[in-house]
Amino acid sequence: MASRLERLCIQKGMKMTGQRRLIARVLSESEDHPDVEAVYRRASEHDPKISIATVYRTVRLFEEASILDRHDFGDGRARYEEVPEEHHDHLIDIRSGRVLEFHDTEIEQLQERIAERLGYKLVGHRLELYGVPLDADGDEPTDT
Repeated sequence: MASRLERLCIQKGMKMTGQRRLIARVLSESEDHPDVEAVYRRASEHDPKISIATVYRTVRLFEEASILDRHDFGDGRARYEEVPEEHHDHLIDIRSGRVLEFHDTEIEQLQERIAERLGYKLVGHRLELYGVPLDADGDEPTDT
């Protein structure tokens, strides 16, 4: 069965080689936001002959076709996820690098009101929040 990403590629008329299918499947099955090196490691577990250059080219192709979103979460690596069916934002734990996806109607409405107040109709946005976990008392943990 083809992954969602594979189906999107086919719908856009892309030629789907075995390695492109594998890369699409790896990305579709990712529960994180992998960088190219992580995609390469995961793909090479299934196809040891795949090259990192092939992964870079394929990821770029998917990005140019608007089926893959590229993110920079401040760690110096481009990270990727399928273009989501529904909008979401990200909270990045700057200590662990963990990325939490969330959707908040109140934030969405506030952004629309701000754009309108400034004389614009909001047609898109990207929100990334950076933080550290609170301890059990709700305080920021101290580094000791």
